[in-house]
Amino acid sequence: PSGDAVPLLLLLLLCFGVDPTLRISILDELMLPQSFDGVTQVQGFHGQSRAFLFQGSSRDVKAAAEVAKRMVQKLRGKNEFTVLVTLKQDYLNSGVIFSIHHSEHRFLELESSGQRNEVRLHYRTKGQQDHTEVFPYSLADNQWHKVSVAVSASHVILHVDCNRIYERVVEAPYMDIPGDTLFWLGQRNSAHGLFKGVMQDVEILVMPQGYISQCPDLNRTCPTCNDFHGLVQKIMELQDVLAKTSRKLSRAEEKMNALDGCYCERTCNISGVVYREDEGWTDGCMNCTCTNGSVHCETISCPPAQCPAGTTPTYVKGVCCKECQRKGLQSLSKRIFCLCPSQDRTMHQIVSSEPCPELNCPEAEQITLSDRCCKICQGHDFCSEGHGCVEHSDCVNLEAGDCCVCKDGFRPLREDNAYCEDIDECAEGKHYCRENTMCVNTPGSFMCICLTGYIRIDDYSCTEHDVCLSGLHNCDENALCLNIVGGHSCSCKPGYMGNGTVCKALCDGLCQNGGTCASPNNCICQQGFTGKRCETDINECAEGFIECDSKSTCVNLPGWYHCECRDGYHDNGFFSANGESCVDINECKTGRNTCTNDTVCFNLEGSYDCRCPHGHNCTGDCIHDNKVKHSGQIWILDSDRCSVCSCQAGQVMCRRMVCDCNNPNADLYCCPECDPRLSSQCLHQNGLLTYSSGDTWVENCQQCQCLQGQVDCWPLSCPPGDCEFTVVPEGECCPRCVTDPCQADTIRNDITKTCSDEHNISRFSGSSWIKHGTECTLCQCKVRHASHCLSKTN
Repeated sequence: PSGDAVPLLLLLLLCFGVDPTLRISILDELMLPQSFDGVTQVQGFHGQSRAFLFQGSSRDVKAAAEVAKRMVQKLRGKNEFTVLVTLKQDYLNSGVIFSIHHSEHRFLELESSGQRNEVRLHYRTKGQQDHTEVFPYSLADNQWHKVSVAVSASHVILHVDCNRIYERVVEAPYMDIPGDTLFWLGQRNSAHGLFKGVMQDVEILVMPQGYISQCPDLNRTCPTCNDFHGLVQKIMELQDVLAKTSRKLSRAEEKMNALDGCYCERTCNISGVVYREDEGWTDGCMNCTCTNGSVHCETISCPPAQCPAGTTPTYVKGVCCKECQRKGLQSLSKRIFCLCPSQDRTMHQIVSSEPCPELNCPEAEQITLSDRCCKICQGHDFCSEGHGCVEHSDCVNLEAGDCCVCKDGFRPLREDNAYCEDIDECAEGKHYCRENTMCVNTPGSFMCICLTGYIRIDDYSCTEHDVCLSGLHNCDENALCLNIVGGHSCSCKPGYMGNGTVCKALCDGLCQNGGTCASPNNCICQQGFTGKRCETDINECAEGFIECDSKSTCVNLPGWYHCECRDGYHDNGFFSANGESCVDINECKTGRNTCTNDTVCFNLEGSYDCRCPHGHNCTGDCIHDNKVKHSGQIWILDSDRCSVCSCQAGQVMCRRMVCDCNNPNADLYCCPECDPRLSSQCLHQNGLLTYSSGDTWVENCQQCQCLQGQVDCWPLSCPPGDCEFTVVPEGECCPRCVTDPCQADTIRNDITKTCSDEHNISRFSGSSWIKHGTECTLCQCKVRHASHCLSKTN
């Protein structure tokens, strides 16, 4: 936006507030009563909105399903939003302000840790990985703070009390949140992350730089990262669309020019005969017309026959309507007369053209008909002598003659059944198609076509497609597939749990320290852990796997280790895993010594010495925090009540307090392992394990600790790695360096660096696009001046 647009935006926010469709007021949406289990309405930072005190360890502040669905709908798919909260958090409390999570995945969660003085933003990346962004800052000081976290694509800004504290470029959040996601306030779930303190104005604004609604004096002087990134990306997309559209228009013009002067007529082809548009013909007893390439037929309408005296209406072979014929004798040409007695003993005059043939049947089987002079055998084939059965009609022999009968699936067009028309069984409901089928009319019959996804049982019924047998299902390999009407269902095999499409193995006691249950009761441990349940950390230092430089010491950490410079040494800036980069600190030159003015600082390798000049009587006192400490004096650090320091010969020595659990006055904060109270125990995330105060463990690549009944987790500390491209191997938590950018799953996306695609269009680092002229080739900018393309797979 331009500079003129900025004051306008501020004016709109100040005068009219935020558009309600862009605001999620969590406290209002949850409609908390004045008093709720563990939550009580209190006086807030200001009196313009309600504030609530969160306390206790038994509460369940969760949005109802419909409310959560409504709030999530506003956030779904958004890549620009701001989280706002005004809070006063209890001293040293570690708690979740709000959490939007589905199953084990946190799509958006804001957490404040008073134990480690951190603000943490948890979310899912577009690569479907759980990510935590940590901001070192202390909110848990029992003081009021205004907090805002603004997300704009891959840009995150933290404001505290209207001061910009941190601004970072991170992996963009993945906000395609499922509809049945849970929405918690003041806790992660019913047992963990319990916030203690007061919260007011907990909101999510789905808009750029929403923090100006909390701090109106903060001016917005430039577009957000998302504004700029989206604008450039849209211009590049429009350029591509314009190029494609221009090519399509050119091809269309060429085709249109080639069609000038042409006239296309649709014809009808019936039994090899081609009929032109509007041309008509007679098909049996139906008049047909060719209309726009389709045949339309109607039954011939016969007028009543007005026959003169001596004639009668009679069907004539090859004619649909009756015609008038003379009664009595017909043509006598080439015919002779004979008199034949009839059954009623009267004489009939019958025309005969030739002598009677000799019969080959016994006389008892010979019969005489009233309209014939000659006898015939029983079962005589009258139809073979010629008949008038024409369209869709069959000649049928009777005892004394023949008649016409319409074929199955046809109805007569006239009384003698010589001409018949097709019956549309589907339209008239005269079919036997059952469920999962569709009736299709055919000449004289019908067909039952199976619906999509079904297979035939017989001519009239179908069943669901056996996707389980064919393998065209989405069941997990450790699930059982069951066909049901209209589809199939999946259920996990014994020893596995899940929804059927995803089944995870069950291990007795569960796998610890981030281990993966690969099959029932079989844990695959992350690197650095061992044991049946991955419960044991491998101490690389004690096992002798590691040999650190003499200026460093091996420090074992959960799952890994590192060589840390000893006291008196520091890293020279060129990190070395084995500690070779550690160099001596000259405490005398850097002022990092505690010698008093009556002594002289003398640097030593890895240390220093406070030497008393010859002939002087030195006190041996120390200077600590600009205060004089007498030789032999012992004190507790103001900044860390668990550390004890002493002054000896001008040097200050500090160490952690030694815990004596037999001492009834032991400081339980410094010695949580001495806390015997059940209320100070913590429940593991899986709900099956209990930890005592002071215990630590690793869960989902996080280091967790139980302190006086509260669980605090932070990202597992990983070895430093200064490389451009990294990959996290399956089952591990820490990234490893790789040289091939196409194998990397984490890239340092610098939006100031670009690639050039096949059309020399600039693309931002980390962006993706479909290669021009293809549908299945996905390109991604992964290096500073090159792009890489891969075939897309489903």
